[in-house]
Amino acid sequence: MTLRSDAAAMLADLQTLRRDLHRIPEIGLHLPRTQDRVLAALDGLPLEITLGKNLSSITAVLRGTKPGGTVLLRGDMDALPVTEASGEEFTSTLDGAMHACGHDLHTAGLAGAARLLAARRQDLPGDVVFMFQPGEEGWDGAGHMIDEGVLTASGRPVDAAYGLHVSAASYAKGQFTARPGTLMAASGALEVRVKGDGGHGSSPHDARDPIPAACEMVTALQTMVTRTFDVFDPVVITVGSFHAGTRRNIIPDDAVFEATLRSFSPEVAARVGERAEQVCRGIAQAHGLDIEVTFEPEYPATVNDADAYAFVAGTIRDVFGEERFTEMADPITGSEDFSRVLERVPGAYLFLGACPGDPASAPDNHSPRARFDDSVLGDGAALLAELAVRRLALLAG
Repeated sequence: MTLRSDAAAMLADLQTLRRDLHRIPEIGLHLPRTQDRVLAALDGLPLEITLGKNLSSITAVLRGTKPGGTVLLRGDMDALPVTEASGEEFTSTLDGAMHACGHDLHTAGLAGAARLLAARRQDLPGDVVFMFQPGEEGWDGAGHMIDEGVLTASGRPVDAAYGLHVSAASYAKGQFTARPGTLMAASGALEVRVKGDGGHGSSPHDARDPIPAACEMVTALQTMVTRTFDVFDPVVITVGSFHAGTRRNIIPDDAVFEATLRSFSPEVAARVGERAEQVCRGIAQAHGLDIEVTFEPEYPATVNDADAYAFVAGTIRDVFGEERFTEMADPITGSEDFSRVLERVPGAYLFLGACPGDPASAPDNHSPRARFDDSVLGDGAALLAELAVRRLALLAG
């Protein structure tokens, strides 16, 4: 029996797990109900399990019976602060929380890979670390798990790492895609408070109005992108939050906005926050206003090792057929904390289409209407297991 056929045989169980998780979405680093359900799914497998100290993580080590290297497989478990409107029968039971990014599929797929590999433990030359991670959606769960030792959980450093992300749109169901080098953007958060002196809207000259200056900053940041950074090493800035005032005839004391900054190279990631701060401070000074501005780097760019990418692409083509894999032409501007792992370990991240309809018109990840076809779970689990088996064999020579 092949890994793919064994995974197909357990598909119904994986779908049940995924749908159970979908009903109980939890946000952030602390996911007690999710952790309990995953532990139940792993119960009875020959795994050495360690729970996180400061987060609801699960690190499970499968020891092969032969000496060799260590491969890490990762699945993230947290949900988003979104009220579900997908219409699924197994919809979220919690208002304001939803598995809108497919992490429930990631978790079920990783549990499936653990079952597949546990059944082949006698043939494994080395160990597999299963990284069940909370807090991917802005909480740096990968960083926390690294701090708690996930990369040395087997007793030696991990030799290779792989992760898989499902897509509700963009890619046809069952289609795998990735690229060598930069796959996803680095991200950072800009927070700005422009401080003036409030007054009556009829007499702006008697006040220090922060709103026009804040508006000028928003547009100047876009100009900064095109006049400071090379178009072939792009930057994306989006102001997603802007708050000021209470009524049309009142000049407020302050105006506050927040932006996300995305970039694709370490050089630009190191510069973009500082330059954005300079632009905002300069405009505030020109208007005679005070300002508080901070830039907080979040995740580095997700970069696939070239050899690891070639290994993943070759494995997919061999197991599933040439037509099931497409190389991405360009990186995407989303960010991902698996980048923390790939900074330290050669590995690769890839995408799997899970769209139940037309990927060109389907609601995308993070939408309250996002839907995922969990019939792809068998192939996702089989691929993760296949990558571990083949990589351990290569490491063993």
